[in-house]
Amino acid sequence: MLADLVRSTALRVLSSRELDHTAVPETVTVERPRNPEHGDYATNLALQVAKKVGVAPRELAGWLAEALAQADDVATAEVAGPGFINLRLAADAQGEIVRDVLAATTAYGTGDLLAGRKINLEFVSANPTGPIHLGGTRWAAVGDALGRVLTAQGAAVTREYYFNDAGAQIDRFVRSLIAAAKGEPAPEDGYAGAYLSDIAVEVMKSEPDALSLPEAERDEVFRRLGVGLMFDEIKRALHEFGTDFDVFFHEDSLHSSGVVSEVVEDLKAKGHLYLADGAWWLRSTEFGDDKDRVVIKSDGAPAYIAGDIAYFRDKRARGFDLCIYMLGADHHGYIARLKAAAAALDDDPDAVEVLIGQLVNLVSDGKPVRMSKRAGTVITMEDLVDAVGVDAARYSLVRSSADSTLDIDLDLLRKRSNDNPVFYVQYAHARLCSLARNAADLGITVPTDSTEIAVGLLTHDREGDLIRTIGEFGRVVRTAAELREPHRVARYLEDMASAYHKFYDSCRVLPQGDEQPTPLTVARLALCMAARQVLANGLALLGVTAPERM
Repeated sequence: MLADLVRSTALRVLSSRELDHTAVPETVTVERPRNPEHGDYATNLALQVAKKVGVAPRELAGWLAEALAQADDVATAEVAGPGFINLRLAADAQGEIVRDVLAATTAYGTGDLLAGRKINLEFVSANPTGPIHLGGTRWAAVGDALGRVLTAQGAAVTREYYFNDAGAQIDRFVRSLIAAAKGEPAPEDGYAGAYLSDIAVEVMKSEPDALSLPEAERDEVFRRLGVGLMFDEIKRALHEFGTDFDVFFHEDSLHSSGVVSEVVEDLKAKGHLYLADGAWWLRSTEFGDDKDRVVIKSDGAPAYIAGDIAYFRDKRARGFDLCIYMLGADHHGYIARLKAAAAALDDDPDAVEVLIGQLVNLVSDGKPVRMSKRAGTVITMEDLVDAVGVDAARYSLVRSSADSTLDIDLDLLRKRSNDNPVFYVQYAHARLCSLARNAADLGITVPTDSTEIAVGLLTHDREGDLIRTIGEFGRVVRTAAELREPHRVARYLEDMASAYHKFYDSCRVLPQGDEQPTPLTVARLALCMAARQVLANGLALLGVTAPERM
């Protein structure tokens, strides 16, 4: 790995000049320069270390460049600007990237950044009072992709869905179901939409006499059956969207099991709760929150944060060392609130990580799409999938940073053209599959022993660009996991597809007519196999298919 070579060279150079080699960081940054004329790779290590060792940056860069130029894998090493080092690799060394991909196959791009970490990743967690709306759909795509990226970096990830099946919203849902069963309009504070009538019909099929029961029994029937049916509908939609969960956690279980009561009494005993105006308040301002929070309301009922605190303790009791919460745009206050709750429990606030997602808007014919046929007032997951399909829906939701508002152009996603980003990436993969089939028809194969592949022949500029882009995949996946930004994988795949299309247009891979395959033919075919593998690996991280034909 080039970064390792740069680091070991720096350690050797500094030691030989009796300078402080401990100034060299454990992780050395080596990146591709924006301008390819500056070299294949560049490092700013001399700028990082110079002051610490008491040497001018350009002088230190000169020493490092001179030593690096002697390495077998380096063709040239030159000092640029205030102390950057631009590197060009020898063709054989650069071609090793191709061999690495062919050897690793589906494991290429994985790493150990999060090895040993046990992460609870909670996302979607939509109220079970209606179909999943666009905001929840975005989290279904982003959360699932993030889980895959974290797993690719060695984490043991549990995907968890928190069902808010306790509280006032369920009461309103039940009242709305009963109104629908009676053929009456939804209550003023209730829910509307065709889905309610569908669920009400199913409840009445199971319990034909439900409406004639005493009020308390009637409400319980509609609560039990109605919420269960809504749960099933949500799970079905998520599964068809390609998002499955390891755990479906019910909020109600925290109350019925007594966990909430135990946590409240524990906080009282620690002196973190105080009584004011008939309610029990958490001294959350002492732990960084902007205001104290009511935990037990004046009527004796637990506030929502009581469940949050109990839920965090439950996660930690299950052995998770990091709890990631993916919440909607209106939940910014939860960041300080949940960290304060952790601190009040004498736990580590850094065990809580909150990601906030912004809104999603659909656009068609240049105009906002506002109404859902089924939900009545919001666009649902199924509306989006019906419009563009699962792959296009997932990719479009993942390819932008989740903390920015997203406008999705339905007309663009329906196009089978390079303007459509998911088509552009998938088409590159399908094109590579077609190339492999054509090679097989010609009887051209790539040796299983990669040392027999003459990767040193891959000297064309477009070959170099494609190889270096392939080599970036591991770094991109690592950064995506580290920053919790799976959109970086999508953007990388678009760069990857572009690099491949440019290569294909400039470098003929298979022989034509009576031409015979040459070692360069095989090397280029191996390069194409590597490119295909990386595109497939990247699409898999996003939960998007890699079609072999389009």
